Amino acid sequence: MAALAERRIIPHDELKARAQEKSEGRAEARSEGRSDEMSEDNSEPETAEQGEPRAEPRPEHMRLLEALLFAAAVPLDEKTLGARLPEDVDLKASLYALQAEYSTRGVNLVRVNAKWTFRTAGDLSWLLPKEAVVPKKLSRAAVETLAVIAYHQPVTRAEVEEIRGVVMSRGTFDVLMETGWIKPRGRRKVPGRPITYGTTEEFLSHFGLEQLADLPGLEELKGSGLLDNRLPPGFAVPMPSDDPTLRDDEDPLEPGDLDLGLAPPPERIEE
Repeated sequence: MAALAERRIIPHDELKARAQEKSEGRAEARSEGRSDEMSEDNSEPETAEQGEPRAEPRPEHMRLLEALLFAAAVPLDEKTLGARLPEDVDLKASLYALQAEYSTRGVNLVRVNAKWTFRTAGDLSWLLPKEAVVPKKLSRAAVETLAVIAYHQPVTRAEVEEIRGVVMSRGTFDVLMETGWIKPRGRRKVPGRPITYGTTEEFLSHFGLEQLADLPGLEELKGSGLLDNRLPPGFAVPMPSDDPTLRDDEDPLEPGDLDLGLAPPPERIEE
């Protein structure tokens, strides 16, 4: 009875106000829920591509240039490459752009004797070992002869002997021609018409030279210990030329000049 006596009788007006507050609260909750759903439905789905810049399409002539160089078994000169590309293409700019593009890759675009080719990056050569027959090292006479020809070309056998100060055997020239590092150029316009010799593209490729002008100069040779610091007055290292054209004191070779068949065929002899 005491518990019943403590209960308070809630007036009708208060009950009606409470019911109205609850009803309004439910309505607001439903309204907020619909607005959230609508905002979610109207939002665009996020993708991994949003916010990322689109890569510009690569010029077609760059792809063609890349394909030509990859497919070639030998280095290609700019004339050969230009003949395969559209006339309005800046070939030199495209080659240098492609060279820069590949400068950080596993293969690099390099220029050897005014020709272009792809080569494995030099710092990755240790990753690509291969078994091969180790050739016999060149004799000191062959190395000195090669150096004389490289710096003094075009030069005759007698001129090489005069520069070295010794008479050498015929085998020295034979070894260097077998390696493909030297070749006969022409005949000197003097009595006896001796053959003149010069280096080849294989020589540049083997020693990693772009052109003959990249051969070490006097100061570089001194610094490496290959030349004595006590040189005679006026001593200088000649600057060789890459020009394959015969000089005024040279005549072209003729078929049958060499027993080894190194003379050019008749149709390729200069007139």
